[in-house]
Amino acid sequence: MNPVNQDTIIALATPQGIGALAVIRLSGDQAIDIVQSEFRGKNLTLQPSHTLHVGTLGRPRAIEEVIVSVFRAPHSFTRENSVEISCHGSPVIVRDIISLLLQRGARLARPGEFTQ
Repeated sequence: MNPVNQDTIIALATPQGIGALAVIRLSGDQAIDIVQSEFRGKNLTLQPSHTLHVGTLGRPRAIEEVIVSVFRAPHSFTRENSVEISCHGSPVIVRDIISLLLQRGARLARPGEFTQ
């Protein structure tokens, strides 16, 4: 990602509607904090890099049970704080999770932005 841009970006990392599971990826300084704001489980802000955590997303109404992978800068694909959310592949669930995290401050990634 472009080091000048301080946005936290979000996108679906798996093909939409194809598989039983989906992975939603966030990257940027606020990625962990944004997911933590809607995560019920361990406090993600206190967890080390390259760890997995089971919990639910959505407060007060849980949208989905998820597995969250935490990757801390600079030891991630983007060299920024990154989070990958594994959830059921239903387009409705994916849409609701992305919408929820957009409301918390993430923005949709442009095509190819995770690799810039």
